[in-house]
Amino acid sequence: MAVELRILAWSCVLLLVHIFAAAHLKTKQYGTKWNMGARDESLPPLDPVTGRFVRAQANFLETYPIAIITLIGVVIAGRTSEWTAIGGWLWLGARAVYLPLYGIGVPVVRTIAYLVSMIGLALIFQAFV
Repeated sequence: MAVELRILAWSCVLLLVHIFAAAHLKTKQYGTKWNMGARDESLPPLDPVTGRFVRAQANFLETYPIAIITLIGVVIAGRTSEWTAIGGWLWLGARAVYLPLYGIGVPVVRTIAYLVSMIGLALIFQAFV
């Protein structure tokens, strides 16, 4: 199996971590009744930490389709290489680090992690040019 597909599989685990972390914190704030209900009621703003986890999840989802397409694309096109593997691991590792950095509120290092993830995507994408 191509390394890029393994990276993609691990990224699914990371997505679940994002989803469950945000959902857990929202349920902790709003209660189990809210979680199991229709969620139609107006709610107070999220606590700062919960809000950061929700925004980190949204940020992950903004670039996740790009990662999926490029990682699968290089495999389908037969363009995998050491560079696409390095790019994929960079992207995944940086995205994994990004979540706790954002969650605890580390501003500059969080942005650097995001930039490293973009560099990882660029390394994968270069296989298409």
